[in-house]
Amino acid sequence: MSWTRRTLVALAVCVLVPLGAGGCVTGGGSGHAGNVSPSPVGKVLRDTDGTGRHLREVAGEEAPEVGVEVTPDSARGWDVLLTVRRFRFSAAGVRHEAVPGRGHARLFLDGRPVTRLRTPEYHLAGRLVRHGTHHLTARLYADDGTVWAVRGRPVESTADITASGAGPGPAGTPSGSAP
Repeated sequence: MSWTRRTLVALAVCVLVPLGAGGCVTGGGSGHAGNVSPSPVGKVLRDTDGTGRHLREVAGEEAPEVGVEVTPDSARGWDVLLTVRRFRFSAAGVRHEAVPGRGHARLFLDGRPVTRLRTPEYHLAGRLVRHGTHHLTARLYADDGTVWAVRGRPVESTADITASGAGPGPAGTPSGSAP
């Protein structure tokens, strides 16, 4: 078989076979910066967040929203609850493509990555939060790894956590603190 015929056969297979994990996508489709999936959802900007992920700009009325609430628990840790609007958490293993209002959240403690969330609840171990005041940020991502953004800023929310050496106390106050 000549090289032109093999090329045509390979091209036909790529066109006829639905794109998926084994499709003819270059770059591995990992969703990392540089491997952003083509999508009619929003506009992928050149700007990135602090982790190098490209921002996916959507109009404010279409954009997902996130809020983060952190409360101490009795085991010297923190319960994290995200509230979202116009957003649904995707299950693990979904295709690496941007779908309006779908994806996952990532938590950052003082700018350092903690975890990827596919549900609105998370338990933050107390050992991760040292004495002092810290910032816990929840940021929303599309399934292709791009960051949902409005007016060039990531869709995110930040809550403060204050921990003392004795661990968190009731109602979000550090135990051992003066009233």
